[in-house]
Amino acid sequence: MNHLRSTLRSAGRLGTFLGVAGLALLHSAWLALAERKLPPATRRARWLRRWCRVVLPFIGVEVELRGRAPDGGLLVCNHVSYLDMPALTAATEMVFLSKAEVRRWPLLGPIARAGGTLFVNRQRRADVADLGPQFVPVIEEGVVLTLFPEGTSTGGDRVLSFHSSLLAPAAQHDWPVTPAFIRYEVTNGVVEADVAYWRDMTFLPHFLNLLGKRRVRAIVHFGAPLRNSDRKALARELHRAVCALAGQASSAQLPAELAQPAA
Repeated sequence: MNHLRSTLRSAGRLGTFLGVAGLALLHSAWLALAERKLPPATRRARWLRRWCRVVLPFIGVEVELRGRAPDGGLLVCNHVSYLDMPALTAATEMVFLSKAEVRRWPLLGPIARAGGTLFVNRQRRADVADLGPQFVPVIEEGVVLTLFPEGTSTGGDRVLSFHSSLLAPAAQHDWPVTPAFIRYEVTNGVVEADVAYWRDMTFLPHFLNLLGKRRVRAIVHFGAPLRNSDRKALARELHRAVCALAGQASSAQLPAELAQPAA
């Protein structure tokens, strides 16, 4: 009986998600014409936040915010799931830096593109080196730019080392960078298996299973913004700050020693 309920819940929510996503993409196309005088990052971030706040309740996701969300600069956060992006967007208007593969994902890829997501192939040094010119217009518009400097996702029980190369533009331009930590709670499920999207999981089966859960709760903790002209020192300070936020979260279990930032 529980399996049947979960299957029916998943099917119903998938239909709702597809319907809302279709309307959202049509709205994005209309805004590109109706609000073409608005700065592009602002228009796209505003659109993304509006529709994420619409769709999350329909798919059983609640968001709780703790601390003060940034109103500009960069935001760095640990990475657990594809839910991280809509959950963080509930806090403020933002655009994201994401791995290049997300551009081609079913369902979420078109939404990420419409929301102004910047894509990077982290395996190509040239792509990473070119991030600065892409960051500048977003920051100058006053839109928060969010990135996940671990470079991969986890099961939600740790914070991996940060890739300092992603923070080079912030160090160079003296931008404020706000640390954040996100964690999840799930009814009738396990975060590591049912919410976290990591290792060799496949998107569509994982998403359908997630939609079958009665409720998912995302809790986002924000810290104080940091600045440093040395990218490696900035990465260390931010990693330490995110670990401190994680330590305040009752479900977080971190390694005894902080890992050093990756090059």
